[in-house]
Amino acid sequence: MATNILMPALSPTMTEGTLARWLKAEGDTVKAGDIIAEIETDKATMEVEAVDEGVLGKILVPGGTAGVKVNDPIAVLVEPGESADAAPKAEAPKPAPAPETPKTEPAAAPKAEAPKATGAGDRTIASPLARRMAAQAGLDLAALSGSGPNGRIVKTDVEAALAKPQAARPAPAKAEPAPAAAPAPAAAPAPKAPAPVITAPHTAVPNSSIRKVIARRLTESKQTIPHFYVTMDIEIDALLKLRSQLNATSPKDGPGAFKLSVNDLVIKAAAVALRRLPQVNATWTEEAILQYHDVDISVAVSIPDGLITPIIRKADQTGLASISNQMKDLATRAKSGKLKPEEFQGGGFSISNMGMYGVRDFAAIINPPQAGILAVSAGEQRPVVKDGALAIATVMTCTLSVDHRVVDGALAAEWIATFKKIVEEPLSLML
Repeated sequence: MATNILMPALSPTMTEGTLARWLKAEGDTVKAGDIIAEIETDKATMEVEAVDEGVLGKILVPGGTAGVKVNDPIAVLVEPGESADAAPKAEAPKPAPAPETPKTEPAAAPKAEAPKATGAGDRTIASPLARRMAAQAGLDLAALSGSGPNGRIVKTDVEAALAKPQAARPAPAKAEPAPAAAPAPAAAPAPKAPAPVITAPHTAVPNSSIRKVIARRLTESKQTIPHFYVTMDIEIDALLKLRSQLNATSPKDGPGAFKLSVNDLVIKAAAVALRRLPQVNATWTEEAILQYHDVDISVAVSIPDGLITPIIRKADQTGLASISNQMKDLATRAKSGKLKPEEFQGGGFSISNMGMYGVRDFAAIINPPQAGILAVSAGEQRPVVKDGALAIATVMTCTLSVDHRVVDGALAAEWIATFKKIVEEPLSLML
C-alpha cells in the first residue's frame, strides 16, 4: 500500500526545515535504516533514515526546497509494482465555522473528541506505517512511547501495544460549559524595528535556518535573562606543563592515542568545579530551580552558518584522553553537519573558548535554559607579582556569565575561584 513519507521533526523546536538533498532517487529500493535524505533543521544538517521498506515511488518535494513544514508529505513510498498515485492525499485544514448568534437557552455541552494521531497540525512523531496500523486498530498514538529516533513511533511500537492485554479505557470526561465572559481585548502586537535603509553598495546573504535560530535565541537570552559577569586572571603554566607531560605518554597511533589541548583541560576543570558547586549546574523555572545530576558541558564550535554546541556528557567522570577524543570527533562532525540531535541538545553549562584567535578578554551570552557560560581567552605571558617581586607568568582571562535568578554574586565568585584553583593546581584533575 502506498504511503506518504512525511517531513520529520528532528528537534523539539523544529516547525519547518530545508530539504537539502535526496540521497535516493525515484524507483530506488528503500530498506528500514537506509539514509534517504539530508534535512537542514533549526540546529544543523542531519541525515534522515527510512523507517519503512518499499520503493521510493515519487518525490513530492525536490532537494533544495526551504520552508517545508513538519508532517508535510515529501515523498511517496510504494510496494514493488505499485503506483505512487495510490498514496493518501494530505488533508487540507477545514475552515473554522462562522460564529453563531448567542441564544437565551443554555447550549448543550460539546462532546470531547479523542485526539487524532494524524492531521496537518499533529506533532506526534510516527512513521506512516505506524499511523496506518494504529488507525486500523483504534489506538491513540499520543499514548504510545516511540523507540525510533527522537521518540518516533514505529511499527514495532504499535505491535507491542497491540500485544498487551486490552485494559478497560475510562470514559472521556464530558466538557463542562464554560461561564460566559466578556472577551478580553486583543493584545497589541509588539512594534517591529523598522528595516534599515541601506543605500551603499552591498550583497544580500540570505539567512539560513541556523542563523535565524541563533539570532532569535541570543536576543531572547539578553532580553529575558538577567546576566551578570565575574572575571579572573588565571595562571596556566602548571596546566601547560601537565599537558606536555601527558601528551608525551600517548602512543603515536592506535585506539589509545590522544593529543590534549588546553581546551580539553579547561572542560575537565570546569566539570570538576560544577561537581563541587552543583548550584551553578542548574536551570531557572518559575516553580523551582532545577539542579542537574549529571555534569554535561556544551562546548561552542564554529560552523559555516554560526555556532553549535556539542556536549561532553558526564564530563566530571570522563578521563582527559576520552574528553579530547570525543571533542575532536564532535567538532569534526559538527562542521560537516553530521551531529545527531542528542549530541547537541541539552547540557547544563557551556564553554566558549576564543583563545586560539588570540582574544585577550570577552564575555559570552548565556545559552538558555542553562544558567552559566564560561568565556575562555588566550593564554599570554604577562608581568605578575609573586612574593613581592615582579615575575613573568602565562595568564588567561576567564569570564563567567551567569543567570542572576539562579546564581548570586557570592556563588559566582566562589565558582570561578574554585575553577582558578583547579587550573593552577591541575594535578587534582588526575584524581
